[in-house]
Amino acid sequence: MWQCPKCGRIFKNTNQDHYCGEAPATIEEYIGRQPEQVQPYLRQVNQAIRSVLPDADEKISWSMPTYWKKRNLIQFAAFKKHIGLYPGPEAVKAFADKLEEYRTSKGAIQLPYEKPLPLELIAEIAQWCRKNSG
Repeated sequence: MWQCPKCGRIFKNTNQDHYCGEAPATIEEYIGRQPEQVQPYLRQVNQAIRSVLPDADEKISWSMPTYWKKRNLIQFAAFKKHIGLYPGPEAVKAFADKLEEYRTSKGAIQLPYEKPLPLELIAEIAQWCRKNSG
């Protein structure tokens, strides 16, 4: 068990990523709170998603930037070595052939900072999420 020295919350993992205090209110605020070197990556991911989901609501859900249209369509978040993209398990399955070079798990895709971001693929996945939302 590990306790954050700033906020006092207790976690299973040492140095676990989390927000101390109040979660950001907007996607831009979320991006602005991330390390400076990560912000350009997050802005690119955000723009790729926004370009195909212009009428979706932008909000923070589960402390992550979220695009919403009656339900979560797609989310993303910054981590130490990658950006996590969360389109849901059906999307990960539908794009499995295009995601072979990335680490995936049920509903999640890890986009490492050391590789160029697949912005067209991110936009394609976001558009798929919209078309296939319940």
